[in-house]
Amino acid sequence: MKEKILFSWSGGKDSTLALYQMQKSKNYDIFSLLTTVTKGYDRVSIHGVRKELLEQQAVSMGIDLIKVFVSKKSSNQEYESNMRNVLEDCKKTNTFCVAFGDIFLEDLRKYREDKLSIIGMKGIFPLWGENTKKLAHSFIDLGFKAIISCVDSKFLGKEFVGKEFNQDFLSKLPKNVDPCGENGEFHSFVYDGPIFKQRIPYKLGEIVLRGDRFYYCDLIPSK
Repeated sequence: MKEKILFSWSGGKDSTLALYQMQKSKNYDIFSLLTTVTKGYDRVSIHGVRKELLEQQAVSMGIDLIKVFVSKKSSNQEYESNMRNVLEDCKKTNTFCVAFGDIFLEDLRKYREDKLSIIGMKGIFPLWGENTKKLAHSFIDLGFKAIISCVDSKFLGKEFVGKEFNQDFLSKLPKNVDPCGENGEFHSFVYDGPIFKQRIPYKLGEIVLRGDRFYYCDLIPSK
């Protein structure tokens, strides 16, 4: 019997590749995607991608989507409380596992596992310990398509945001930047690939600097 899984979904390349691997294994039943959305902005928290594009991804994959809403200046306490309420509801459907696309950040994994264990759930990390350079190239070789939605100006310049995540992008990354952006150097939005029934249409919008640090490229849904 397949294990029912909630999948922590950012809409980016790492969560996409992790989901692809879980579906390929055929050992899991992906009950729903789970995403944090910032109220007011109506965008995926941290990644800055519009909620409408996230919803189109879910429709294209044929998987339900659960949104956890947090305020613009959400505290950890607010985030954890809202997330716990949603997870407690999911347990009523006999779903006790949450999968993540994390690769090597030990403190983040421990945080997730500790919070889940409090409510009797566990975490699954399908990409854990993998070589990030190999993962980045594998993502591209499999036919996935992604656009860079956000960059941290501490690591990358404005010219990197709004670019395709492809071999050219990887070749231009500074040596101190992880190829998967695992340290938060950049974030992405996946708009096509093997797990989607149809491509997610969008057009590039304005590039803005927020918090004097993060460059965001507005991705505008297009029909």
